[in-house]
Amino acid sequence: MLWAAGRILADMTVRQIPSPDDQLELLLRGALDVHVEQELTARLHRSWRQQKPLCVKAGFDPTAPDLHLGHLVLFNKLRQFQDLGHTVIFVVGDFTARIGDPTGKNKTRPPLSPEEIERNRQTYKDQVFRVLDPARTEVRCNSEWLGALGLEQILKLCAMCSLARLI
Repeated sequence: MLWAAGRILADMTVRQIPSPDDQLELLLRGALDVHVEQELTARLHRSWRQQKPLCVKAGFDPTAPDLHLGHLVLFNKLRQFQDLGHTVIFVVGDFTARIGDPTGKNKTRPPLSPEEIERNRQTYKDQVFRVLDPARTEVRCNSEWLGALGLEQILKLCAMCSLARLI
């Protein structure tokens, strides 16, 4: 394996990427609990065999102009995936920010205007690209798929769980 400053050199061939077991060891380092370790192991092995990188996604609602320090833990883990040759998808929850987010523990987050969302989305990108490699990061908005849902589709989704779960 070729390593430089803790990162795999960008000009390596696919077979110079660490084995799936070595990748797993790196990705689990510093993790307190991994809920789907077997699934991650299987996906890393399949990625290795097929020489096809994984797509790893994480979503963030643009409810404030700045990300907080706690996000850095996740960004560092996402960067490890990138350094292992995988692709990161940074999902901005613009659709949910437009309607307000009822998942807050104490109160519902208020809906944001499209201008506020866009401003926050831009600051998120500026901040996240201090850690993540922009060339290996896709930035997507959840409105791409949620905005296309009609009332019938939304009701069918809601029917998949109880009212108590929805609330």
